[in-house]
Amino acid sequence: MNREIKFKSLQELYDRLLPALKSKTKEINKKGFNYIHEEDIWNYLKNYKWTSSKALELCDMVEDIFRVEIKELDDYVKSYLKEERRIIDQKEI
Repeated sequence: MNREIKFKSLQELYDRLLPALKSKTKEINKKGFNYIHEEDIWNYLKNYKWTSSKALELCDMVEDIFRVEIKELDDYVKSYLKEERRIIDQKEI
């Protein structure tokens, strides 16, 4: 039986991952990184981790969210998003 989940858009995938993103953001914020938001985690993983991955499954993406290194994410936010408005990157992976 094929139980593959298909998403019609990146927004739909983002919405599906949002509970994990919110949970990780809450954890990060409790450690004093109050400026890191859900879209920062999404954009970081999308642009640096998931671009080189093939046939990602939803469970792998959730695992990546919970295992993201705070230091790397912090560096990403400070370097690349310092002056930019935060948006959800919806370009294809």
